[in-house]
Amino acid sequence: MSKHQKKEYEKMDIVVISPHPDDSEFGASGSVARWVKEGKKVAYVICTGGEKGTSDPAVDPKDLARTRRREQRAAADLLGVSDVIFLGYEDQTLEDTPQFRKDIVRWIRAFRPDTLITADPYRRYVWHRDHRITGQVVLDAAFPYARDHLSYPELLDEGLEPHKVKEILLWASEDPDYYSDITDTFETKLAALQCHKSQVGGHHFPAIEQWLRQRAEDAASDQDFKLAEAFHRAEIPW
Repeated sequence: MSKHQKKEYEKMDIVVISPHPDDSEFGASGSVARWVKEGKKVAYVICTGGEKGTSDPAVDPKDLARTRRREQRAAADLLGVSDVIFLGYEDQTLEDTPQFRKDIVRWIRAFRPDTLITADPYRRYVWHRDHRITGQVVLDAAFPYARDHLSYPELLDEGLEPHKVKEILLWASEDPDYYSDITDTFETKLAALQCHKSQVGGHHFPAIEQWLRQRAEDAASDQDFKLAEAFHRAEIPW
């Protein structure tokens, strides 16, 4: 988007910001499917191309990035996601920079969601750096940068006015306190994940399905429904 280009974007209820293609499906797609069924509008922002997500030395990274983009679009279409934005950062290179933060602020202001969903940056010990950085940048972008008009004032030239997010849900949290019922949409979650054949195809998927089902059962163990996705919820009161 050029500095002086102004475009009207459809308001979204929820924006899911993912480090790589498929992370949204692992982290939140059961909830996304339910929210879409309830009439909410959801957009995805995918930060990297995921071009290093392979153990096959014969795979060309540029080809894999194109494949993963197609897979992500297919998963989003299956779920009913309204829009998918690809930021195009290189896989495994995300850093907490003003430019990355500005890119996230841009799409928060463009889509004006009530809810953001992303990876928990505070997961301890072993955690993909791209996930850690994405979560931290999203938290900072939501508060205070997206809210304050003097943060990245050049975005005003694009017609992107300040926006206040109400809440952030963090997946893969070690401190979950918000449980989303995915009992009726768990199979949709699995179908969306199967769109990512470069990552979960072949003989790997049955083990992934078993792990996801057990995790969903564990998350719902104290709830009045059978299967859940667990998040840490951070409210933004100001």
